[in-house]
Order: sequence, then structure tokens, then C-alpha cells
Amino acid sequence: MTFELEEFELWRDRGDDAPLIIRGEARLPARAKGAVVICHGFKGFAHFSFFPYVAEQLANAGFRAITFDFSGSGMGEDRENFTSRDAFTHNTYLQELEDLDAVVGDAKVKDWIDDGYGLFGHSRGGGVAILQAARDPGVKALVTRAAISSTNRWSTDDVREWRERGYVEIVNARTGDKIPLSTRILEEVIEFGETRLNIASAASRIRVPWLIVHGAEDETVPVGEAQRLGAIAESGTLRVLEGVNHSFGGKHPLAEVTPTLESVTRETVEFFATHLTRPGM
Repeated sequence: MTFELEEFELWRDRGDDAPLIIRGEARLPARAKGAVVICHGFKGFAHFSFFPYVAEQLANAGFRAITFDFSGSGMGEDRENFTSRDAFTHNTYLQELEDLDAVVGDAKVKDWIDDGYGLFGHSRGGGVAILQAARDPGVKALVTRAAISSTNRWSTDDVREWRERGYVEIVNARTGDKIPLSTRILEEVIEFGETRLNIASAASRIRVPWLIVHGAEDETVPVGEAQRLGAIAESGTLRVLEGVNHSFGGKHPLAEVTPTLESVTRETVEFFATHLTRPGM
């Protein structure tokens, strides 16, 4: 199936701060079965690794596939290079949830998602997707890959050092660059980690069909986090893939689609086709 690619750009005002910019695109088949919004993870972006491949496969299957860079991703206007260090430094979970609200609430995007949408998230983006699915009745089906099960991910020693320095250095694996991450996200999680940012609690409230996929050899988010989500989620289906890592075999740039990546993406598309397709499509 062929599809058109339409780009969009949203600006969010944060008072005295620099405006937050969300850039994205939609892959739009001529006759759509439904829509899926895709959330990238920490240090990720919409064009990273397997995200374009997932979006293309969804569009080829007849879904409007909407991808975007969170405003705090650090990605520049070219959508390929990390140029907005300050945006990355001050990014938070609540900011990403507000970004997602802005995307699905935008007039143009609302036309694409119609009366409901599927949600896909990887890693931290999976955690954001879980929080969103628990609070947005517009989410009709959910797929998470290697999703985090908690927003509080730091030891007591990490927190003490972070506060003493005022920042922690995050290494960009692609470039070797070290980017400071402020304490804003830390203080936010301490304040809201048991309420608005409680992923486990959100998981227990999700009632839409949910596919939880995780690699047994995930080196970034332990597979135990998926098992925790699977035990909590009333509507969840847990799939643990042996011998699979955090990126499901995907690299950046994605020069080759591995059998694992092809298989797990096919399962994702089939899941949305089963649980999201409108009657008569």
C-alpha cells in the first residue's frame, strides 16, 4: 500500500522559557483503518533506528502512522542531529506527557486519529505511553516494547551526587558527547512518582488491549520490569523474547532489518489490525 508523508510542527509556550518545539510527520495511506501514534524513548528520536520502519509497516498495512520528536529530545530542525542541548537538559516526564497531549490534541492530528488511536512506545516512551493510556479514553489499543515500569530509576547515592552537582552527565552513545541533565526531572519524580507518574498504578488501570514485548537480554531495562507490568496489567499480553536486546536487533542507522525486528514488528501490526481496525475496513 502506498502512503503520503505529511510533516507538522507544534510550538508550546512555557512562559519565560524558550518555546518548546515538537516536530513530526504522519504516514497517510489513502484508505485508513485507524491511526497509531509512536513515542520514542530517552536519547531517542522519531528517525532513530527502527521507528521509521515500524511507521512504514503500519502505513503499509493501512494505518495512519504518526511519529514525532518530543520537545526535549534535543533534536534540531533537520530531525537527524542533536543540536538542542538545553532542551534535553531540562526535559521531564510531565513535559513529555504534555507534548503527547499537544500532538493528539492538534487540529490536524485530530483529523488523522478520528475518534481514537493506537499507541506505541519504546523504553521510556513505553512508560509515557502507559501513563497516557491510563488517562486518555482516546487510546484504544497499546503496544509497548522494552517499557520501563517506574519513573524513579536512581539509587540514593545517584540522587545525592546529582543534587550536589546540580546535574548528571548523559553520554550520547552515537557521538560520545556528554549532555547535562538538570535536577528538574529528579525533583518532579520525587514529587509525583507515587501519583501522576506512577507507571505501575497506571498499568493496573488500563483496560484496552495491550501487548507488552520485552527482550530477555535487555541490557538497559531489565526484563523483570516487563514481568512486573504483565502481572499488573488486567488487559495485557506479555511476550518475552529470548536472546533479544533493548533495541530488538535494530541499529542506527537501520541498514538491515533483522529477523527479530521483522517478526516483532509484524506482530505489532497484526495486534493493531486485530484491536484497532474500524468495522468494515
